Amino acid sequence: MTSGEAEVSRRRLISGPGTLLVWLYGVMVVGAVSRSAYQIATEFDRAPLAYSLSAVAGVVYGFITYSLVRGGETARRIALACCVAELVGVLTVGTWTLVEPSAFPDATVWSDFGMGYLFIPVLLPLSAIYWLRKGAPREGAA
Repeated sequence: MTSGEAEVSRRRLISGPGTLLVWLYGVMVVGAVSRSAYQIATEFDRAPLAYSLSAVAGVVYGFITYSLVRGGETARRIALACCVAELVGVLTVGTWTLVEPSAFPDATVWSDFGMGYLFIPVLLPLSAIYWLRKGAPREGAA
């Protein structure tokens, strides 16, 4: 791959809808990290699992944001794997909070499938997975 092709591949992750994904993930980083940092610092003993899961969500969002901005095929694969892991987390925690609400005395970013965040935590990885798979190079393509 020439340097020009590499640059086009890198830009492809943050062009068009990719730009919106980067912006939305950036907003989620700020929301999840600031909320969890405050809650961990001031009331961790109240709901340690919920606050820790929100911090993990913030780190995942940050890593995905970085990968999208970084670009390239390696970053695409890493971002895709992280988005799948994020979706599994959202679905697991979302289901857990509905089945056993007493396990979460306070909400996480992923509680109730992200209802407190307008369901963005469940819609965002679905959108990102679609975008990352749609733009992936096809086998046998020159």
